Amino acid sequence: MRADRLVATLLLMQARGRVTAAEVAAELEVSVATSRRDFEALSVAGVPVYPQPGRGGGWSLLGGARTDLTGLTSSEVKAIFLLIGAATALDSAARSALQKLVQALPETFRAQAHAAATALIVDPTPWGETDRPRPERVDQLQAAVVARRKVSLEYENRVHERTRRLVDPWGVVNKDSVWYLVAGTEAGQRTFRIDRIIEATVTELAAERAADFELPREWGLVVDEVERHRSIVSATMLVDIRLLPAFREYFGRHCQELGLDEGGRVQMRVTAQMARSIAEQLAGWGGAVEVLEPEAVKAHLARLGSELVQLYQPTPSRNPTPTAEN
Repeated sequence: MRADRLVATLLLMQARGRVTAAEVAAELEVSVATSRRDFEALSVAGVPVYPQPGRGGGWSLLGGARTDLTGLTSSEVKAIFLLIGAATALDSAARSALQKLVQALPETFRAQAHAAATALIVDPTPWGETDRPRPERVDQLQAAVVARRKVSLEYENRVHERTRRLVDPWGVVNKDSVWYLVAGTEAGQRTFRIDRIIEATVTELAAERAADFELPREWGLVVDEVERHRSIVSATMLVDIRLLPAFREYFGRHCQELGLDEGGRVQMRVTAQMARSIAEQLAGWGGAVEVLEPEAVKAHLARLGSELVQLYQPTPSRNPTPTAEN
């Protein structure tokens, strides 16, 4: 996982002062090219990592060899831990490495580093909506989470009702390009889609949050609740094994692999709110997917197929070419 490597690379630089891409590659068992890309990613994100060419050169943190990260500024601390914390949030081993890096910071920076590292989660499993632009308010809300400041929101829900409320921002989640704000309100914990936030104003009021709050755990509960509401109907089908990677990526958490049939096809189970929804999603896969049950999904597929045939089948010519007679 890239987040593990970024944490490990920083820890190596902290311990040794200066390292080469080859040394890091050998230590982390990756290619030299991968190691160079990791250094460049840290640099682009604002982490004070710099190359030193020539004999005895390599990559080092600004300030040279040292046993702690005292050369970091406040903004650089946030850059490091926002970059790495987002990807480590859902991985326990990476979170453990991240905590070691936090302890290497000067004590005055540790609280801010921890806040930045726990402000954002990247959840790559889609809910059917991908490739959306990043909302402009993500950075503003993320900064409010780190600074622990209340935010005044004007929000429009999915039925276009607008409300205004004062919230305690607890975390930001990127669910495969759809962004959410997890926050505390007078009515308890709520999740807001950031692209539905009409206006956001960060106040000077201190945000409140339970001492035992953990964003990965709370986001997991949100996902479980959404999945329970979405996954009312299930269907079993056979999928051409060559299409399995694409099928998994398309359906994400909504599909489960059950095993192989005698013909080498993969038996899968897919869930959705309605049988019609499953049929509409499967129609584009054509004959590469064979639905075994339920009958309701088969019926919807048959109807869709019939509609497409009626719409697109060629119209017979009104003046057929006459056949020559002997």
